[in-house]
Amino acid sequence: MKSGFHWLDTVVLVGYFIGITGFGLWLMRRVKTSDSFFRGERKFKWWIMMGQAFGTGTHAENFVAQTGATFQTGFSTIWYQWKNMLITPFYWLLAPWYRRSERTTIGEMVEDRYGRGMAVVYSIFAIGFFVFSQGVMLQGAAKVISVATSNLISPTGVVIAMTVAFILYSFFGGLVASAYADFIQAMMIIILSMLLIPSGLHAVGGFSGMREALPPDFFKLFSSASGMGGFTIAMLAVNGIVGITAQPHMLSMCATGNTERAGRVGQTYGSLVKRIVTIGWALTGLIVAALVIKRGVNLPDPEQAFGYASRELLFPGLTGLMVACVLAANMSSCSNFMVNTGALFTKNFYYKYINTKASDNQLLWMGRYSGFALTILGVLFALTVKNVLQGFLFTETIAAFMGIIVLGGILWKRANRYGAYLAVIISFGLYYLLNFMATDQLLIVYKWQPAPFGWAMLAGFSALILVSLLTKPEDEKRIEEFFDNMNRLSDADKRGADGKKPLAGEYGQDLIFLDAPGWFTAGRWKGFWRRYKEDVVGFFLAWGMVGILILVAWGLMQIGG
Repeated sequence: MKSGFHWLDTVVLVGYFIGITGFGLWLMRRVKTSDSFFRGERKFKWWIMMGQAFGTGTHAENFVAQTGATFQTGFSTIWYQWKNMLITPFYWLLAPWYRRSERTTIGEMVEDRYGRGMAVVYSIFAIGFFVFSQGVMLQGAAKVISVATSNLISPTGVVIAMTVAFILYSFFGGLVASAYADFIQAMMIIILSMLLIPSGLHAVGGFSGMREALPPDFFKLFSSASGMGGFTIAMLAVNGIVGITAQPHMLSMCATGNTERAGRVGQTYGSLVKRIVTIGWALTGLIVAALVIKRGVNLPDPEQAFGYASRELLFPGLTGLMVACVLAANMSSCSNFMVNTGALFTKNFYYKYINTKASDNQLLWMGRYSGFALTILGVLFALTVKNVLQGFLFTETIAAFMGIIVLGGILWKRANRYGAYLAVIISFGLYYLLNFMATDQLLIVYKWQPAPFGWAMLAGFSALILVSLLTKPEDEKRIEEFFDNMNRLSDADKRGADGKKPLAGEYGQDLIFLDAPGWFTAGRWKGFWRRYKEDVVGFFLAWGMVGILILVAWGLMQIGG
């Protein structure tokens, strides 16, 4: 068994820290306004948007949790990460919402749709989401690195080192530094996801060696034995499609490109890259499961599997590269979250309630200071996280409950603030009540179960619909302005004689999801292909990619059988 770091590992790791921090600080020269800090002035090309979506959407807890889950119960647990696989094509349809809102945060979008009170509720949730997410991400990296280095670096030391680095360049460089650093770090994550496989397969005797050591169920793409039956996968997909709409970093993921298509391509295909590398994480879990059996080793915590493989299977220098890649996965996400947290506090609290006459320079510095302070809370939360997978699912679950009002507000014009308030209260309340009744324990983070989640979602959507129908509608003029904005191109070079942006339908870019009840009117079907061409073509192309990836994963599990 190897122990500690070789000097080559140290050189690689120090080189990474110096390089990525220096690069981020070099980009700070481009940040002169609050808009460049929070949104990069919406000038990112499609390839930067892809790197940002993949880098920000991929965290250390993803591969730690996935490798650990596969190590414990088999390949079918890939659906914990692939829960969003079946809804990835919908990202193509959702992405333009955020750019057309012309806002900096989703909290401002919620205010446009439901009023200031609901915006406060959302913003409190969003800041909590960022704090919880950063904590889970930091702890995920700590688990890998402490095991990979034979505890040469303590988990607390890992958390502190990562935090210092990403805070330094994010504080000054904002979303510009974050987005470009994300692109570089995305490449490192791809390397990380495949680095252990060649040496791992050699160590266990290939796929035939794994099959000799592991039960047949470990090689199934769908297996109820792993707890990943059809109902569970369906509930995870619902969690994904509803929750993604309310995740507070979605605006920076979709709205900061130089065109609407850049946002669509970035979010959809950046996410599909994550689906590809997830196969590598799951395969690594199978390799480690076979490896420990062959060597007679016991791992007390399944989530140590990735770190164990890194320590046992890599040569000097490559272990340092692996640790650097783990850091890259976290720092790319945490830097984006830090900027978005600052934007939320600055735009939705400081500017609205504390200093309504703040200058742009004051907004810029408040974004920096508040992002820094709230990130420190995430660090403190990281020290309390025990199970990374359950922490990951918890953050996505609370986003799904808030997503009821975001998604519902786009799909249905009649949704109002009263329905939104009750939807949030009832979905959260019922979820915790059902879990408490099942466990007889009052916890913040419960083990994710499909039934309590499903009932809570059903109750939340029912409350939104019923209460909205029984109470006073939102101001008609404000709602019409909101939806009119959603019907207009946000990246048009010219405006009409009325001073408004052109209607998207004239360019084949009307949005299919917008006000879904409108599908029951004849006008919605008039000129369908001409108006919805961008949505339809992109949607089905993305489904083709999903089909190919599922087929590849299935085929991989047939090898050696």
